[in-house]
Amino acid sequence: HEPRLDFVHALDTAGLHRMAYWEWGERDNPRVVVCVHGLTRQGRDFDTLAHSLAPHFRVICPDVVGRGRSDWLADPMGYQIPTYVADMVALLARLGVPQVDWVGTSMGGLIGLGLASLRDRDGGSMVR
Repeated sequence: HEPRLDFVHALDTAGLHRMAYWEWGERDNPRVVVCVHGLTRQGRDFDTLAHSLAPHFRVICPDVVGRGRSDWLADPMGYQIPTYVADMVALLARLGVPQVDWVGTSMGGLIGLGLASLRDRDGGSMVR
C-alpha cells in the first residue's frame, strides 16, 4: 500500500503556505494517528509504522513546513514551534476529527506538546 499525498493551506506572516501530508488507511476512519517527524526529517520517515497501523487507523504523516514536499516559508523567522503548531491546527481542521492520537519524534514531540496544551471552550484537547 502506498500513501496518498495531499496538502493543506496554512497562514504565515507573508500570506499562505502549503503543508504536505501523507495519508494512510481509510479516509472515513474516525480513529486518527498523526505522526510528526524531527527537525531535519520528513513525514515518510513513518512509512513502516503507518503501514502497520493503516488497517486500524487513518494515519497522517505531515512534512513540517520547509521539509519534504511542503513549501518553504518566505520569512525565515517563521521556523518556530508556534508556527508548526498553528499548521497542525489547520491540518486537524482539514481532517475533520475532534481528537487525534499523536506520535512525535524530537521536534514532532514538541509540536504535539504545544498542540495538546491548547484547549477548546469545553476544556478539551485535540490530542489524546
